[in-house]
Amino acid sequence: MLQIFYHDEYDAQTVPDGHRFPMRKYRETGRLLKAMELVGANNPFKRPKPASFEMISLAHDPAYVRAVFDQTVDSQTARRIGFDMTQAVAMRSRLSCMGTYLAAKAALAQGLAANAAGGSHHARYAHGAGFCVFNDVGVAIRALQNTGGIERALVVDCDVHQGDGTADIFQSDERVFTFSLHCENNFPVRKVASSLDIGLDVGVGNEVYLAELQRGLDACFETFQPDIVFYNAGVDPHEDDRLGKLKLTEEGIRKREACVIANVRGRGLPLVCVMGGGYTKDVAKLARLHSMVFEEASKVAAVQD
Repeated sequence: MLQIFYHDEYDAQTVPDGHRFPMRKYRETGRLLKAMELVGANNPFKRPKPASFEMISLAHDPAYVRAVFDQTVDSQTARRIGFDMTQAVAMRSRLSCMGTYLAAKAALAQGLAANAAGGSHHARYAHGAGFCVFNDVGVAIRALQNTGGIERALVVDCDVHQGDGTADIFQSDERVFTFSLHCENNFPVRKVASSLDIGLDVGVGNEVYLAELQRGLDACFETFQPDIVFYNAGVDPHEDDRLGKLKLTEEGIRKREACVIANVRGRGLPLVCVMGGGYTKDVAKLARLHSMVFEEASKVAAVQD
């Protein structure tokens, strides 16, 4: 069975309905995963505790981490992030980091696990940005390296926006390979070079997208041998997304999830799936899109049990 990490406080309720970032999607995705029976009495959600100051400071400037913990983030940084730094926003970010870390530990033990949040890939070493406070994948990798759980990690980032924060954190670490498949003419304007970037043209649809994804995955595995893979399954490449600029259909999103999972698990590598971005106004539809990665991962986990 697929272990899925989730906490009700992934939804920072101080962020109101109608905010550009659809915070309600986390609770709605959690509700849907229960309705789909991907979790239940025999396989309940695994609920993380908040990540500590020390853990998060492995990937971020301790002065910035302290400002988030104490809700003393300056106004310029808060504007860059896009949220007022409330206790609820700080807590959801700490929980998300721990959820991704624990999902990684579960994947190392069982092959495959997921966090029903995470993918906060715009958070750089020194500050947050783009609705991302702490970089949960960055924190998880640094924590695993720190304890000797892994040495080398691959990040496959299919959010529609380039993974600048993850690239920033690992730009001097040859033990971490970052691959970002994104829309080139999109946020962030100033990108940070990943180990491999594939920037797609505005309007690209399923066929080109999936071909470029496979090309990128082949390149990753030809040049790098990771101990674990982290997959940012942002659904903002979908054609209805407000911030995406690409044209993937629901079928395209599902094929993408199956492609990444098959490429990684087919090589016998542990895989951690995190949710990433998605900005469709219809939160129920957005949750359905996000649920696809959990559904496809659950199918593979059931076969491999």
